[in-house]
Amino acid sequence: MPGSGPDHSDDTDFANADRGLIARLQPGQVKDDNGRVVWDADAYAFLDGECPSTANPSLWRQARLCAKQGLFEVTEGIYQVRGLDLSNMTLVEGDQGVLVIDPLVSAEPARAGLRLYREHRGDRPVSGVIYSHSHADHFGGVGGVTDGTVPILAPAGFMQHAVAENVYAGPAMARRGLFHAGSHLETGPRGQIGVGLGQTSSFGTVTLIAPNRDITRTGQEEVVDGVRIVFQMTPGTEAPAEMNFYFPEHRALCMAENATHNLHNILTLRGAPVRDARIWSRYLDESVELFAHESDVLFASHHWPTWGTDNLVAFLRQQRDLYAYLHDQTLRLMNQGYVGTEIAEHLQMPPGLDGEWHTRGYFGSVSHNVKAIYQRYMGWFDGNPAHLWEHPPEEEARRYVECMGGVDEVVRKADGYRDHGDLRFAATLLNHAVFADPGHERARAALAGVYERLGFGAENGTWRNFYLQGAAELRRGKPDLPPNLGAGMAAALSVDQLFESLAIRVNGPKAWEEHFVIDWVFTDRDTTYRTTLSNGALTTREKPRRGEPDLTITLNKFRLLRLLAGKGTEGMGFSGDEGLLDRLLGLLDRPDPAFDIVTP
Repeated sequence: MPGSGPDHSDDTDFANADRGLIARLQPGQVKDDNGRVVWDADAYAFLDGECPSTANPSLWRQARLCAKQGLFEVTEGIYQVRGLDLSNMTLVEGDQGVLVIDPLVSAEPARAGLRLYREHRGDRPVSGVIYSHSHADHFGGVGGVTDGTVPILAPAGFMQHAVAENVYAGPAMARRGLFHAGSHLETGPRGQIGVGLGQTSSFGTVTLIAPNRDITRTGQEEVVDGVRIVFQMTPGTEAPAEMNFYFPEHRALCMAENATHNLHNILTLRGAPVRDARIWSRYLDESVELFAHESDVLFASHHWPTWGTDNLVAFLRQQRDLYAYLHDQTLRLMNQGYVGTEIAEHLQMPPGLDGEWHTRGYFGSVSHNVKAIYQRYMGWFDGNPAHLWEHPPEEEARRYVECMGGVDEVVRKADGYRDHGDLRFAATLLNHAVFADPGHERARAALAGVYERLGFGAENGTWRNFYLQGAAELRRGKPDLPPNLGAGMAAALSVDQLFESLAIRVNGPKAWEEHFVIDWVFTDRDTTYRTTLSNGALTTREKPRRGEPDLTITLNKFRLLRLLAGKGTEGMGFSGDEGLLDRLLGLLDRPDPAFDIVTP
């Protein structure tokens, strides 16, 4: 029956996660040049113990599997470094060197993983790099394995999406990402045990080297260092630019992040564009038709491989059905008048999917994926006029609390719901209490306790981290600022993207009465960009054809990067009203990387 879950006596995943182990990194720490620990696999040694009452047993099992680290043989000539970052780094041996697939989050773990490989497979040079998709945990460590003087392959649109996601909404995503990954929680049975997709992200140097060979179509073949690769384009699935690929001579299929050992996100809790569950399912079906029946092993950029043609075909078909079922049943119920929250509450998975470990919601969840599918088609509004113009959280909370007789009475009522096991509604009541009176210590403490219990029971790794990080901030305040991923990637932005990142920082109301035009003449690109500030909006056009600017600035991209980093105007030439540059810079807001989430 639905909800019965998988077989807890089935140890196949543990056998596969250990299969092919060559060596572990000893000790399991990676440090940067200053001696700072940027990755600590040894911190998860506690997972070898029995599951405590402070963790969901299913999530504990997944965390144990993800924590296995070292160099593993996938098949002859293909190796993986696993457990040294959130993602896997795969190494494919060629005629002269080795191809690196998805070099982790940051340079230091990638360098350590390559060193571990070389200790056991010889000092092969890196002869090529493949980025499977545009998320930072699949390219950020590239500077640790190459200087870019080798073929670097990526799906078309990679650079646009790689920088856009991490820069335009970077500060907001970084703040939410702190909750998503639980990166500031203490590692341990009462804190961070993983995110379901892996353990957490490293804290090293994030790098990006632009690809020099685009993959543009399914069926495209490339040969790198004697290794033949056949590609399948999968845009709009787990990332806006993503691809699977097949190694015919190895009978090995890489599924990027499109088929891993969990239900993935249709919309991540840290924030991202909503993904397309329908097309995701169709691309998985295409993978079966194109490659699966000619494959002996399937591997991905997270988790452990699947061996055996029949096994990997079944795995892909179940993953295909997983996303198709979520999509189609959400639409079926939506067209009967149910809203996203209602569908998420009542949708049950079929027994054939519910009974598989790799379909469990360790990273994505049925609940928030259903709401994301609803959002993709219908938006934030559920059609009820009462929800069209609601008060923002603080104002709504104040009115709810007033109606219920004050904060003390709300807390008392919440205690009753908590004691009867309704933690969800207790959290709702206490959230209103805290937003109405953020200094009310009993309300904060009670809400933190409820969040903690919800986190301890969560099967989903990111849900656990959100609840426990919320509890931590209610008790101890906000942690130190999260690392600014976008800052480390600024040099990879195109000039267009740099001006777009400037435009989203303009304080519109402050700029309402301003109107001026600046031409930026780039000597290293033999082109001119015109920015126009009008009605609080900064717009950009390349190679303007008419009109005269109020100021002309002559520079190169490096000088623009220095300017935007607050390092002055040295080396730049000016013609016209030079004061306009200061006026423009004075209209820019600085993002707040530590805005409040669990308090108003």
